[in-house]
Amino acid sequence: IIFSDIFQLICCYCAFTRLSRSPTKINQMGVQKDVLQKGSGPKPMKGQKITVHCTGLLESGKKFWSTKDPGQEPFSFQVGLGQVIRGWDEGCLGMQLGEKARLTVTGDYAYGAKGFPAWGIGPNATLIFEIEVLQIQ
Repeated sequence: IIFSDIFQLICCYCAFTRLSRSPTKINQMGVQKDVLQKGSGPKPMKGQKITVHCTGLLESGKKFWSTKDPGQEPFSFQVGLGQVIRGWDEGCLGMQLGEKARLTVTGDYAYGAKGFPAWGIGPNATLIFEIEVLQIQ
């Protein structure tokens, strides 16, 4: 057997093992931001008060809350101080004034093992938030 034959056998074996394995879902923790509309203003600094419009969705697409619903108002909080879920703090610190983004937040950066049953959020649920930064003070 020559070197090229051994190399071909190794390549065939590697290809076979890749094809025979089922795909593995990678469980990444944290927050992923997808910009829907770029902003044109500054980014907030830790401790600044920001005002946002927000719609919260379960992974299924079911809405559980929105500041745009009748009777609701934009939501304000001091960013980076733990007044909201960790995914919001980290995601909003990277957003510009006027920016609209979709934040996908894993359970450990959202409501954790307890979930938020009052809103239909189960334990360790991954949540999706569409956020627009309206004001930074």
